[in-house]
Amino acid sequence: PAHIVDLSRIAALRGVSRTAEGWRIGAATRWSDLLRADLPPAFDGLRAAAREVGSVQIQNAGTVGGNLCNASPAADGVPPLLTLGAEVELASLRGTRRLPLAAFLTGVRRTLRAPDEILTAVEIPAAAAEGRRGAFVKLGARRYLVISIAMAAATVSCGADGRILKAAVSVGACAPVACRLPVLEAALAGMARPALERPGVFGAGLMAGLAPIDDVRACASYRLDAAAELARRAVLAAMEAGHG
Repeated sequence: PAHIVDLSRIAALRGVSRTAEGWRIGAATRWSDLLRADLPPAFDGLRAAAREVGSVQIQNAGTVGGNLCNASPAADGVPPLLTLGAEVELASLRGTRRLPLAAFLTGVRRTLRAPDEILTAVEIPAAAAEGRRGAFVKLGARRYLVISIAMAAATVSCGADGRILKAAVSVGACAPVACRLPVLEAALAGMARPALERPGVFGAGLMAGLAPIDDVRACASYRLDAAAELARRAVLAAMEAGHG
């Protein structure tokens, strides 16, 4: 573009705060700010993703809103935010509106943000975080500074007997848009840890709704297998964090 307006110094667009409805993350909040924020265990997956956004230098400059508006299928912040039921707030001279993050992202580098709008905040409802623990795992060609082949995030709440009460699971870097897995989430209700300890327990039927793509980093069949295993590990990690 011929002209660029830098919004990063607008104080109202930065920071993490508790609201009457849940939590508000300003769109210009940097990933390193998020790592230092006082957030409940349900946000542990988002914290883990924050550590995976490029290098420390990028985490000190890159923002949550930038990660979303860039709309990369491999955006590390998207899967954990989906498990938290995140909504985005958009503002223009016409007013302010909110959309579910799942609806805001429409394809590769495509969103529902209108040309005259800016993304001002991400809103997390309190109900999505209450009593839950989060986790995030990713797979790349190397350990650090890598674009994901596949990644998964989960939030889990468990009963006194250690069985899952509720779970939210999402997968990214496998399709044009990261997505939740409602069939798998429903199947997880009532499951105990021993049932999840065997690799391969999440078959293709439980991964319904996920249609992986072929690209230079991996083929679709490998991605499907990898996503199933990453989802299993994310659920186990969330269970261990809360009930280890």
